Amino acid sequence: QVQLVESGGGSVQAGGSLKLSCAASGRPFNVYTMGWFRQAPGKEREFAAAINPSGGITYYADSVKGRFTISRDNAKNTVYLQMSSLKPEDTAEYYCAADLNVGSPSSKKYEYDYWGQGTQVTVSS
Repeated sequence: QVQLVESGGGSVQAGGSLKLSCAASGRPFNVYTMGWFRQAPGKEREFAAAINPSGGITYYADSVKGRFTISRDNAKNTVYLQMSSLKPEDTAEYYCAADLNVGSPSSKKYEYDYWGQGTQVTVSS
């Protein structure tokens, strides 16, 4: 079992920044891929970013590329999502997820085994 707890969400004006954190517990953290997904009201949950176990490989959705940065600190069992140049369309519940399978970071929801409860990000214009 892996427990994931997100934090850092909030309200910000367009153009602003936020940094999300996701603390993991339950299994060794440095062996699984971590991802961030988001879900806006009335929409499907969508991929935002992912990072491999060592932190050396990252993968972004086109919609956030160049604005968001995913990173991880394996000593702290934590993954981060630094979000900059935020837009109103970034408003969503943000979830971190853990993929215990070996392989490159994935954008597919079904490949992730554990999910956090989410943290709300609201961007006003």
